[in-house]
Amino acid sequence: MILPGNTLGLLGGGQLGRMFTSAARRMGYDVIVLDPDPTSPAAHFATEHICADFHDQKALEQLAQRCAAVTTEFENPPAESLAWLANRLPVRPGASAVAIAQDRIREKSFFAENGFPVGAFAIIQNETVFEAIGHAVRFPAILKTARFGYDGKGQARVASIDAARECFQSWRGVPCVLEQLLPLKLEVSVVLARGIDGEIATFPVVENQHQNGILDVSIAPARISAALATHAQDIGQRLAMKLEYCGVLAVEFFVIDDENGNEKLLINEIAPRPHNSGHFTIDACRTSQFEQQVRALCGLPLAPTTQHTPAVMVNLLGDVWKNNVLASERILSEPNVKLHLYGKRDARDGRKMGHYTVLGEDVPSALKLATDIKHRLVK
Repeated sequence: MILPGNTLGLLGGGQLGRMFTSAARRMGYDVIVLDPDPTSPAAHFATEHICADFHDQKALEQLAQRCAAVTTEFENPPAESLAWLANRLPVRPGASAVAIAQDRIREKSFFAENGFPVGAFAIIQNETVFEAIGHAVRFPAILKTARFGYDGKGQARVASIDAARECFQSWRGVPCVLEQLLPLKLEVSVVLARGIDGEIATFPVVENQHQNGILDVSIAPARISAALATHAQDIGQRLAMKLEYCGVLAVEFFVIDDENGNEKLLINEIAPRPHNSGHFTIDACRTSQFEQQVRALCGLPLAPTTQHTPAVMVNLLGDVWKNNVLASERILSEPNVKLHLYGKRDARDGRKMGHYTVLGEDVPSALKLATDIKHRLVK
């Protein structure tokens, strides 16, 4: 075990890193953040900020020499940097799992090859592939870049093979995945933690609503049957075991109806880190996803994930800031609402600036208040 008093390293300084750092400092650890942004949100809470590129050899050497273990807060740190660090100290999650999650081709192939439920897809690495797609993927479909796409970026809806080819050309032929558009009933996610001894602690399933490809609202627990929720958690746990994963993992699912009208789960993607849809755990569960990240990284026993209060989390994007100011009194006036701001200076449309979590006696009342507050903020 890596006990409090030690120093932990973090690749990435965004809001997820900020919340990890807060949890780690509260538990008695020092945290060194490596991030090239001099105003990174996590640096505000860290013991020290190394402002350097993730490939910077001197910066990596500092982490290796001064930290007891290293983790990441986003899915696109260079896998080679993680692998270099892993030869010198514990790195959790490992480079191999992160490398799968940060490349949609590897990710989709991993799901299919290991028998996990996934929608129809085709790998597009050159234009000749379009002629061979045949009936593997029906249109309309969604073309997604294999790397660096998130929050709706790097993807486009295409109505035909010709449209897909034109989009692929406009993206200069970067490797892509073509996914069949599915008749979604809803989207849900599972956030879990897996320790170094294989212990798994799974949070309640969350129901997610998106706008413009960005998570808007998360409802916990999800409004699905107990059987479907258990099935989603089981898939997430099997996936973590197959990846030999250590850390916090998020698994996103589509819920559709099968040919018999029964609800069916298909994996959309995974995130090798805490997840936006797991933010409700800070206020509504016995343990947050960020404390679990600290525990898994340090080889500590995982803590209970019981949800004690129904909750609805709403993302705050830069769109609701007026002249770079949020009307926060419209949130803070509610006693059962928790406001979390990320310390970002510039409020831009589509940029995640914070979130608020509504705690309620039940999901309907929490959702109603969450929606009312949303309407107040745009007035």
